[in-house]
Parts: sequence; C-alpha cells; structure tokens
Amino acid sequence: MQITGEMLIGASAVRGTKGTLRAFDPARNAEIEPTFGAGSVTEVERACELAAQAFDAYRSAPLETRARFLEAIAENILALGDTLIERAQAESALPRARLEGERGRTVGQLKLFASLVREGRWLTATLDSAMPDRKPLPRSDLRMQKIPVGPVAVFGASNFPLAFSVAGGDTASAFAAGCPVVVKAHPAHLGTSELVGRAIQKAVADCGLHEGTFSLVIGAGNEIGEALVAHPAIKSVGFTGSRRGGLALADIASKRREPIPVFAEMSSINPVFVMPGALAARADSIANGFVESVTLGVGQFCTNPGLVIVLNGPHTQGFIDAAAQALAKKGAQTMLTAGIAAAYREGVAQRAETSGVKSVAQGTPSDASCSALPALFTTTAAQFLATHALEDEIFGPTSLIVTCADVGEMMKVAEQIEGQLTATLQIEPDDYELVRGLLPTLERKVGRILANGYPTGVEVCYAMVHGGPFPATSDPRATSVGATAIDRFLRPVCYQDLPAELLPEAVQDGNPLKLWRLRDGQLGRD
Repeated sequence: MQITGEMLIGASAVRGTKGTLRAFDPARNAEIEPTFGAGSVTEVERACELAAQAFDAYRSAPLETRARFLEAIAENILALGDTLIERAQAESALPRARLEGERGRTVGQLKLFASLVREGRWLTATLDSAMPDRKPLPRSDLRMQKIPVGPVAVFGASNFPLAFSVAGGDTASAFAAGCPVVVKAHPAHLGTSELVGRAIQKAVADCGLHEGTFSLVIGAGNEIGEALVAHPAIKSVGFTGSRRGGLALADIASKRREPIPVFAEMSSINPVFVMPGALAARADSIANGFVESVTLGVGQFCTNPGLVIVLNGPHTQGFIDAAAQALAKKGAQTMLTAGIAAAYREGVAQRAETSGVKSVAQGTPSDASCSALPALFTTTAAQFLATHALEDEIFGPTSLIVTCADVGEMMKVAEQIEGQLTATLQIEPDDYELVRGLLPTLERKVGRILANGYPTGVEVCYAMVHGGPFPATSDPRATSVGATAIDRFLRPVCYQDLPAELLPEAVQDGNPLKLWRLRDGQLGRD
C-alpha cells in the first residue's frame, strides 16, 4: 500500500493545505518522504460532522456486524505485512521484533473486543419487573442497558505507534462500545498512521458502515487537537502522553458548553518496593531484573520503574552495587524522537544537580542520534520527602533508588508518592507482615499491584487495569487496557413502562440476544 500524505475524512482521502509535515527517522537523523499536507479546522469540522451522522446507524448495527468490523480491521492490519513494520521502524527506531510484537498486541486487542461485543455482558442488561399490587405504591416496569456515549476523539501516542495509536486500545474499545472515532495522528508516526488508517477505512467500507464511523486527521502544533476536543459532536476523549498535554485537553473539555470526559494517561514513575527478606534471598537477581526493566525499550514505557524504595540493611548496598554494575553495561540507544531525547537529557542533568542525590551509574555512551544514556541515582528517604521534584517522571532509561532508615520512613514515602499506574513488591514470606501494612496505601495510590515481577509489560485481558489516580490518569475509575476499557465510552439508560414493541433487544422479554442479564436480582439468560 502506498503512503500518499493524505488525511482520511470518512471515505475520502484529503490533502491538507495548511502547511506540510514530514515524518522523521531518529536513527538516521533524517526526514522521511512523502510530504504530508497539514489539516486545518475545516477538516476537523468535516470529520466530526460525519461522525455525528454515523453515530445512530453504527450504534444500532447488529452486534455481529460490530464484532466483524473489529476483526476486519485486524485482518487488514496483518495484510499490510512488512510495509507496516518497515515504516513503523523507520519512524520510531524501534527494533523489528518489538514492532512485530506490538502489531500482534494490536490485532489481539481488536479480536478481544470483537469477542466481548458478541458476548454482550458490557450492556449490563438489567430488568426489574413491575409490581402493580405493591403497597403503599406500585412499582413500574424498569429496564436498563448501557449505550455508547457518542463520537470519540483519540490521540495517537508517541511510544506505541501501533498498540496505542490509530487502531490501538482507545480506538478498539470505542468501536466496540458503538462509538465512531476521529483519530489525530501523532506527528512522529505519520506514515504508519496513514497505513493503519487506510486499513480501518477499508474495513468500514467492506462492512457496509457509514463512512463517518472513522476519520484520521493530521496537523502541526495544537490547533487540530484543540479543535477536535472542542467540537460539540465529540463526546469523549482518549489520550496517552504527557501530563501537560493531558491537562491541556482536559481543560478544553471542561470549558465546553457541554463538558465531556477526557481519559488521559499521563505520568507515572511506578515505584518498586524491595523488602528485606527479598533482598536477603536474591538481591543480585532483583537488581538485574530491575535494570532490564528500566532500560527496556530505551525506558520509553509508561510502566517504566522510575523509583525503587528499599530499607537500609546488610544487603542494601549490595543491591545498589549490583544494579549499578548491570546498568553500566547498558549502551545508549536511540529514542523515539529528538524532542523526547532532549527532554530526557535535560531531566537527567537536573536530577544529577539536585542536592542530596548521588549518581551511581551511567551506561555506555553512543554516537547515535537522539540517543539516551541510561542513568541510575540514589537518595535518602528524608531527601526524597523534602524534594518534590524527585517525584517527577523522567521519560527514559533512568531510575532513582530511595533508601529508608526504617519502616516508618518507607510508609511516609509510600504516602507521599502521587498516583501511579503500578506498584511492585519484591517479597518473600518473611516480608508478608510488613507488606500487609503497606498494601492499603498502595491500593489508594495505584491501579495495579505486582508481586515479584516488573511493571513493564501490560497483558491485554479481562482483569487488566492500566490506569490509576492522578497524575497517572485523569480519571482513576477507568482503564485504557483490557476488556473493561469499553466502560469509558458507555452510559446507562433506563426504560420505564416502555411498550414491549419499542424496547431495545437487550432488555426485551424472551432475551433475543441470549445475553446474561440481571432480572429481579437474579443473574441468568432468561
């Protein structure tokens, strides 16, 4: 499939006229052809108008049609073959194996949501029978289901050109819910975005859906994104990126005539608590696993372990030394963009100059463009508690080890830490009593608690939570990965005494969709 540099507005390919953009190869430090025409508010208006026109038709389509649409997208992405992988590799400097795995995850989550759509539990169909003879007042016939909220705006992420981008989790879950989607392509992945966008556009056509079910817009600066969030047809937003970007979009959304939710994944340092029993049993193993996690993908994961908390003890320095030795063997690698690399270098330099912070290891330098040199720092709990800047995320292959004088200091550190996507516990049975005291704090602070693993790596499944309290996300009630990500784009509607002929299928007597439903408090399929 040829990349043309066009936006996809419904069924049309449109060349923007508000300037030009080119993708950039960070490994070669060079721009990539072709030139893309930047869009304007005009294209956003058209895409949103089409999405509004498509909404009722798409949400009313049979569940099988919606599921088949998701599967068709997956098939079309696979059909792109090496063309997609090679373009994504050029635009991101990510290794081929990583991108092939990410393509597999993208296809897998589309198929997961197709299965979820067919199952129908997400409709939460609930029936409470009428009680005409109830005293002192009768009860009406009440039936409830969840329906899609409306068109959704999705912003492609910089660090996942496939799995968190045009056909990523936000788009897949919005489509599954019954929402048309308008995607703003990330400027670092213009060609990859067009290829995947055309795969979705083809699926829309092949499944006989309204053309407004999907559009892809591109543009320089903030104008396109701001116009997209502000448009009255958009009813929800999915975003993965910086705290600054997420808060800016949330601010726009809150000031609309009709405020809408923004589900923004923003900032997380994912603390790792290494308990004394675990240190005594396997300090070197934990240190090596931690370094592998912090440098994985050049540290460009939202679950990167940017903070380690340990108690001072006979094995603490051995752990720090082992981590430092392992990190020193890691070479500098190319980051996703020049801007990300510059921000990383600035963040590491500032940390090195922070009072009470010690640099204990750096990786092996490289002449590669846009490169990031792994770095490891240590500080005391007292210094960490007094220096709020040490909680800031540095996006890249670096971490900070905080040593605590006693359990009380460890608890204070846990209490001070902002909301996170994850917290990891390295523990042995001797540590369980200590961990019991820590768990209530972690439950308040994070979306996922791991034991004896590392936070990098997010499974796409039914139980996964990829969210957490602010600033990890803008809404701690939601997840952007896993089956329950669909809930972000649904709302409940109750039907009271509606004639049987007018009821939606999900709540009709006889259960024509064969759903699991709650009827008069009993779960069944009647």
